[in-house]
Amino acid sequence: MASGTGATQPTLVYLVRHGATPSTGKVLPGRAPGLHLAPKGLAQAEAAATRLSAISTAPAAIYASPLERTRETAAPIARALGLRVRTDRGLLECDFGTWTGRTLKSLMKLPAWRQVQQTPSQFRFPGGESFAEMQARSFGAVVDLAERHRGASIVAVSHADPIKAIVAAAAGVPLDLFQRLVISPCSITTLAFSAHGVVVLGVNATGSLEELVPS
Repeated sequence: MASGTGATQPTLVYLVRHGATPSTGKVLPGRAPGLHLAPKGLAQAEAAATRLSAISTAPAAIYASPLERTRETAAPIARALGLRVRTDRGLLECDFGTWTGRTLKSLMKLPAWRQVQQTPSQFRFPGGESFAEMQARSFGAVVDLAERHRGASIVAVSHADPIKAIVAAAAGVPLDLFQRLVISPCSITTLAFSAHGVVVLGVNATGSLEELVPS
């Protein structure tokens, strides 16, 4: 899985969830266009930029899901690092199909919601993607980006469910347990890729990143 990351120095991937939007925690927005960061989310993105720019070894590239809220989160980070934002469709939110745009309150009343929470590996969103497909896509994208920037550090701005699935794959945690992870808006999750595999250095971090050193 990390066979291509054979440089002496590990390749660090900083996974950033996008900042808060007006519908965060209320609606399942999915891939619907036109959703932008709320003022709180913009402030969170600026704070993430400050934290990432303080890292002793500056990231060499920044990637984002093509959706507006991830690109808006990536923008201040890119400015702080003197980089340009590149988009990668592998970092996209899960395709929620016909559930896209529905309120979480209404979805929680559906019988299928129990399966989403307890056995997500067996669930496919009606007219959309399965969690297994989302995990394979998103984790594959991160592995490819790590290979592309072997021995460097990069930032990848994505969404909560893909990041949770990426962490589960990296840690060898069954997909059915990935809902136990929490990924907050503009939190930073760090993976280290090397010739020996992948190590999860931190999950859902909102503080300093200086202490994240592979052991």
